[in-house]
Amino acid sequence: MTQLIPVLKKEDIQQKVASLAKRISTDYEGRELVIVGILKGSFIFISDLVRHITIPVKIDFISVSSYGTSTSSSGQPLMNKELKMDINDKDVLLIDDIVDTGLTLSYLVKHLGALGPRTIKVCALVDKSERREKQFKIDYVCHKVQKGFLVGYGLDYAEMYRNLPEIYHLKF
Repeated sequence: MTQLIPVLKKEDIQQKVASLAKRISTDYEGRELVIVGILKGSFIFISDLVRHITIPVKIDFISVSSYGTSTSSSGQPLMNKELKMDINDKDVLLIDDIVDTGLTLSYLVKHLGALGPRTIKVCALVDKSERREKQFKIDYVCHKVQKGFLVGYGLDYAEMYRNLPEIYHLKF
Protein backbone atom coordinates (compact mmCIF):
# COMPACT_ATOMS: atom_id res chain seq x y z
CA MET A 1 0.00 0.00 0.00
CA THR A 2 1.33 3.44 -0.90
CA GLN A 3 1.30 6.38 1.46
CA LEU A 4 1.70 10.11 0.75
CA ILE A 5 3.68 12.01 3.38
CA PRO A 6 3.61 15.84 3.07
CA VAL A 7 6.97 17.45 2.28
CA LEU A 8 6.15 20.94 0.98
CA LYS A 9 2.82 22.74 1.34
CA LYS A 10 1.18 24.68 -1.48
CA GLU A 11 1.69 28.07 0.21
CA ASP A 12 5.39 27.37 0.80
CA ILE A 13 5.86 26.33 -2.84
CA GLN A 14 4.19 29.53 -4.08
CA GLN A 15 6.31 31.69 -1.78
CA LYS A 16 9.53 30.02 -2.92
CA VAL A 17 8.55 30.23 -6.61
CA ALA A 18 7.75 33.96 -6.33
CA SER A 19 11.05 34.63 -4.56
CA LEU A 20 12.99 32.68 -7.18
CA ALA A 21 11.23 34.55 -10.01
CA LYS A 22 12.26 37.85 -8.45
CA ARG A 23 15.93 36.72 -8.39
CA ILE A 24 15.75 35.52 -12.00
CA SER A 25 14.13 38.80 -13.12
CA THR A 26 16.91 40.80 -11.44
CA ASP A 27 19.73 38.56 -12.70
CA TYR A 28 18.55 38.66 -16.32
CA GLU A 29 17.38 42.29 -16.50
CA GLY A 30 18.23 43.72 -19.94
CA ARG A 31 19.17 40.32 -21.40
CA GLU A 32 17.41 38.02 -23.85
CA LEU A 33 16.30 35.08 -21.71
CA VAL A 34 15.09 31.80 -23.15
CA ILE A 35 13.49 29.47 -20.65
CA VAL A 36 13.80 25.83 -21.64
CA GLY A 37 11.53 23.53 -19.70
CA ILE A 38 12.12 19.82 -19.42
CA LEU A 39 8.87 17.96 -20.00
CA LYS A 40 6.82 16.63 -18.48
CA GLY A 41 7.67 17.30 -14.87
CA SER A 42 8.51 21.00 -15.09
CA PHE A 43 5.31 22.25 -16.71
CA ILE A 44 3.49 23.23 -13.49
CA PHE A 45 6.61 24.81 -11.98
CA ILE A 46 7.32 26.80 -15.15
CA SER A 47 3.72 27.93 -15.41
CA ASP A 48 3.83 29.42 -11.93
CA LEU A 49 7.40 30.72 -12.25
CA VAL A 50 6.97 32.67 -15.50
CA ARG A 51 3.85 34.40 -14.21
CA HIS A 52 6.05 35.94 -11.51
CA ILE A 53 8.99 36.84 -13.78
CA THR A 54 8.86 40.56 -14.58
CA ILE A 55 11.13 40.66 -17.64
CA PRO A 56 10.34 39.49 -21.19
CA VAL A 57 11.11 35.80 -21.76
CA LYS A 58 10.84 33.28 -24.55
CA ILE A 59 9.79 29.75 -23.65
CA ASP A 60 10.46 26.42 -25.31
CA PHE A 61 10.37 22.82 -24.15
CA ILE A 62 12.54 19.78 -24.52
CA SER A 63 11.62 16.26 -23.53
CA VAL A 64 14.00 13.67 -22.16
CA SER A 65 13.15 10.55 -20.24
CA SER A 66 15.19 8.22 -18.09
CA TYR A 67 12.71 6.82 -15.53
CA GLY A 68 9.80 5.21 -17.39
CA THR A 69 7.63 3.51 -14.77
CA SER A 70 10.51 2.84 -12.38
CA THR A 71 11.56 4.71 -9.25
CA SER A 72 15.18 4.78 -10.41
CA SER A 73 16.80 6.30 -13.47
CA SER A 74 17.95 4.05 -16.28
CA GLY A 75 21.08 6.23 -16.46
CA GLN A 76 20.56 6.68 -20.21
CA PRO A 77 18.61 9.83 -21.10
CA LEU A 78 16.42 9.40 -24.18
CA MET A 79 15.60 12.53 -26.23
CA ASN A 80 11.87 12.61 -27.02
CA LYS A 81 11.46 16.24 -28.18
CA GLU A 82 14.07 18.70 -29.40
CA LEU A 83 13.97 22.49 -29.08
CA LYS A 84 12.21 24.41 -31.84
CA MET A 85 13.73 27.77 -30.86
CA ASP A 86 17.17 29.01 -31.88
CA ILE A 87 19.23 29.55 -28.71
CA ASN A 88 22.44 30.66 -30.40
CA ASP A 89 23.91 33.64 -28.52
CA LYS A 90 20.98 33.68 -26.06
CA ASP A 91 20.93 33.30 -22.28
CA VAL A 92 19.28 29.97 -21.51
CA LEU A 93 17.67 28.97 -18.24
CA LEU A 94 17.11 25.21 -18.22
CA ILE A 95 14.29 24.30 -15.84
CA ASP A 96 13.61 20.89 -14.35
CA ASP A 97 11.25 19.62 -11.70
CA ILE A 98 13.86 17.66 -9.74
CA VAL A 99 17.60 17.10 -9.84
CA ASP A 100 18.13 13.55 -8.64
CA THR A 101 21.04 11.62 -10.17
CA GLY A 102 22.08 14.65 -12.23
CA LEU A 103 22.51 12.48 -15.33
CA THR A 104 19.66 14.02 -17.35
CA LEU A 105 20.65 17.62 -16.62
CA SER A 106 24.34 16.93 -17.29
CA TYR A 107 23.36 15.43 -20.63
CA LEU A 108 21.08 18.36 -21.50
CA VAL A 109 23.56 21.08 -20.50
CA LYS A 110 26.12 19.46 -22.83
CA HIS A 111 23.51 18.95 -25.58
CA LEU A 112 22.24 22.54 -25.42
CA GLY A 113 25.76 23.90 -25.08
CA ALA A 114 26.49 22.57 -28.57
CA LEU A 115 23.76 24.90 -29.91
CA GLY A 116 25.82 28.01 -29.07
CA PRO A 117 23.99 29.79 -26.25
CA ARG A 118 25.71 32.74 -24.56
CA THR A 119 25.05 31.17 -21.15
CA ILE A 120 23.25 28.16 -19.70
CA LYS A 121 22.07 28.10 -16.11
CA VAL A 122 20.02 25.48 -14.31
CA CYS A 123 16.88 26.01 -12.25
CA ALA A 124 15.12 23.24 -10.31
CA LEU A 125 12.06 22.99 -8.17
CA VAL A 126 13.73 20.33 -6.00
CA ASP A 127 17.39 19.47 -5.46
CA LYS A 128 17.53 15.93 -4.08
CA SER A 129 21.05 14.75 -3.35
CA GLU A 130 20.46 11.15 -2.21
CA ARG A 131 21.34 9.49 -5.54
CA ARG A 132 23.51 12.18 -7.13
CA GLU A 133 25.94 10.69 -9.63
CA LYS A 134 26.91 13.82 -11.57
CA GLN A 135 27.86 16.89 -9.56
CA PHE A 136 27.19 20.28 -11.10
CA LYS A 137 25.98 23.69 -10.10
CA ILE A 138 22.25 24.28 -9.76
CA ASP A 139 21.97 28.04 -10.07
CA TYR A 140 18.40 28.44 -8.81
CA VAL A 141 16.56 26.02 -6.54
CA CYS A 142 13.31 26.24 -4.58
CA HIS A 143 13.68 23.34 -2.18
CA LYS A 144 16.41 20.92 -1.09
CA VAL A 145 15.80 17.43 0.26
CA GLN A 146 18.19 14.66 1.12
CA LYS A 147 16.14 11.62 0.16
CA GLY A 148 12.77 10.10 -0.67
CA PHE A 149 10.69 9.52 -3.78
CA LEU A 150 8.73 12.74 -4.33
CA VAL A 151 5.46 13.30 -6.18
CA GLY A 152 3.07 16.18 -6.75
CA TYR A 153 3.30 19.65 -8.32
CA GLY A 154 4.49 18.08 -11.59
CA LEU A 155 6.59 15.30 -10.06
CA ASP A 156 5.26 11.85 -10.90
CA TYR A 157 5.44 8.15 -10.37
CA ALA A 158 4.48 6.20 -13.53
CA GLU A 159 2.70 9.34 -14.86
CA MET A 160 0.54 9.61 -11.73
CA TYR A 161 0.38 12.23 -8.95
CA ARG A 162 1.57 15.20 -11.10
CA ASN A 163 -1.72 16.99 -10.42
CA LEU A 164 -1.30 17.15 -6.64
CA PRO A 165 -0.95 20.80 -5.51
CA GLU A 166 1.69 19.98 -2.89
CA ILE A 167 4.83 17.84 -2.80
CA TYR A 168 4.74 14.50 -1.02
CA HIS A 169 7.12 11.67 -0.23
CA LEU A 170 5.63 8.53 -1.79
CA LYS A 171 6.14 5.53 0.51
CA PHE A 172 5.67 2.07 -0.97
